[in-house]
Amino acid sequence: MSNDLLSKGLSLVRAWFEPPPEKVLERIRDELRECADLIGGEVSARQRAAKLAKTYTELDENGRRAFLRILLTEFGPEPERIDDAYETYRSARGSDAQWQAEAALRESLRTPRSRILTQFSASDAGVHFLVDLRAELLDFLRDDPLLAPLDLELQGLLASWFDVALLELQRITWHSPADVLERLVQYEAVHEIKSWEDLKNRLDSDRRCYAFFHPRMPSVPLIFVEVALTEGLAGDVQQLLDVSAPLFASERADTAIFYSISNTQKGLRGISFGHFLLKRVIDDLRRDFPKLECFATLSPMPGLVRWYRAHPEALAQAFTASDWRRLRAASAPEGTELLQQLLETPEIAGTEAWREALATPLLRAAARYLLATENDRALDPVARFHLGNGARIERLNWLADTSPKGWRQSWAIMVNYRYEPDKLQDRIDAYERDGLIEATSAVRRLAR
Repeated sequence: MSNDLLSKGLSLVRAWFEPPPEKVLERIRDELRECADLIGGEVSARQRAAKLAKTYTELDENGRRAFLRILLTEFGPEPERIDDAYETYRSARGSDAQWQAEAALRESLRTPRSRILTQFSASDAGVHFLVDLRAELLDFLRDDPLLAPLDLELQGLLASWFDVALLELQRITWHSPADVLERLVQYEAVHEIKSWEDLKNRLDSDRRCYAFFHPRMPSVPLIFVEVALTEGLAGDVQQLLDVSAPLFASERADTAIFYSISNTQKGLRGISFGHFLLKRVIDDLRRDFPKLECFATLSPMPGLVRWYRAHPEALAQAFTASDWRRLRAASAPEGTELLQQLLETPEIAGTEAWREALATPLLRAAARYLLATENDRALDPVARFHLGNGARIERLNWLADTSPKGWRQSWAIMVNYRYEPDKLQDRIDAYERDGLIEATSAVRRLAR
């Protein structure tokens, strides 16, 4: 390594660990104290919060880390105040003064940093700022786990501000505001929206798109679901996304397929909206389309190939002797070579003949993966979401997503999870209590 490169590397390391200049840190402390003291009314609180947000956004990454460290370590609980309040409460137990002492104890546990953060709730920009700040804090946590208490406190505040009772369900159409449509394109996490034509197709008359909005972030969909109205259960996402496909007569629909659900705000991680969104959407669809009998997803399995890559012996066990005979007849590679390819380069699909021969063993592997649990929870993150919301594993679909991403994450297999409104709560309770996975007999037979 040259001296110039070494010098540059050492400078970067020093910049990473060295705190900002003391005068910058003092300015941060002064502004935080102003917010913590709660002087003045609501207008003053908004002004202080705006000033503090401006200070934070103008700092570099090193400065922002220092800002959050000061907020954590210098504006936390006040031990003496808590001790005094607890002693008063303990002395008052059993007397008429107990309830007032309890309220005082609860107030003593409210930290100065909580008072600071709460001031941001007075404005749209302030709430959005804290959502973005937490997203950045989650990144910082990887290298600085001591910031975890601040994250928990901020998550608790955001959870109360973003309670589902405060959210508004809206249908998004092609005529929705442009900034909302742009955010759909930006935040779509399951199937990339490739063009305005693609977006328009997803918002046509045989489709529906619903999102939750918060009154403090009125143009930002917090989570949205895309729905296709169909006859029968869909098993091919390429058909659903085909912009040249003829328009389906929605009045003939008997099935609603939820083919994409996207959370948009990393800063709201851990705050669940999905269950309430799907329940509200199902209610809306039943009202608008009384003939609908089936509500189901067409979902990816993003952890399938990754899990078998860590457990290659389990993949080998999914292939029977008859599977290998069919693969040899299709001129597929020999056993070890084929398994290695499926794990290391799953997007290489081979010829049509051996794709067909792969269907049974890979569907078997997928069914076993979906029915397996760890700590009483499904292995796949999408499965955990839908099973935890009361769905049943309905059907596995071969070659349902033949995009490069579809092959890489799940050998092009997708799964239908079915939502039956009158059975949701019982299934939620069984999954939460016992880790019970509901699945059709066809899926269970496939897993044997």
